[in-house]
Amino acid sequence: MKIRTNGFRRSLKAARALWGTIPCSALPSLRELTKKFALSVSDGHVQFLNGRWYITHSGLLRIAQSRRCLGITTAVQENLSEPSRDRWVFKATVYKGQNSRGFVGFGDANPTNVSPVVLGAEMRVAETRAVNRALRKAYGIGLCSVEELGSHPFPVEPPHNKHVVPQNGNGSSNGLPSLRDKLCLLIRNYELDPTLVKRYAADFCGTETLREASRDLVESFVSTISEEAANNRAALVCKLNSYNQPEEVRS
Repeated sequence: MKIRTNGFRRSLKAARALWGTIPCSALPSLRELTKKFALSVSDGHVQFLNGRWYITHSGLLRIAQSRRCLGITTAVQENLSEPSRDRWVFKATVYKGQNSRGFVGFGDANPTNVSPVVLGAEMRVAETRAVNRALRKAYGIGLCSVEELGSHPFPVEPPHNKHVVPQNGNGSSNGLPSLRDKLCLLIRNYELDPTLVKRYAADFCGTETLREASRDLVESFVSTISEEAANNRAALVCKLNSYNQPEEVRS
């Protein structure tokens, strides 16, 4: 019991370091996750987004491994998929033991419901979503998984004046994700420090603030940091940490 309590305390400390203040109403769920399933925030098993806990793919695999899952099979649903349009549907089946009939989950992905960071990898996203849903069914996980979230997982309040068009060129009025949306999604998906990302962006664009940069520069920055995060997140975090120093020291 002491080990489990310590696990909860470590996860709570890590959660506060990553996301700031965690409301008291969210603590029982975190305690349940750490005690019942031995999940860890520092190991990336769960994430706290928009006031809610979400389990990750690695967290679900951790549960499957600890519960001695027999195996997982996946299969693309050819009659529902459209490869030419990057639309994929997968079926996953989780077998908990020798006599298990299997727990089935379906996952779909296409360019309209995935993060801009993973555009081009819709097939892998669909398979991951299918596996996550099957694992959640098999082990009674009531939390949605992060990978199942779409490109806009949380409702955004529309502008009060629908005729207002962004003036700095970084927004979007055609229904497509804006550069700001893409950057916010990237920060959330890779758990980056927003303040440090803004400092890096200003330095990259050669402006005092990101708001003053041209659309071309911002687009170039978003593309660059997306590639850096996907290729080597640890190296990107080290680079961002260099912007944690006072300006007079760094210069």
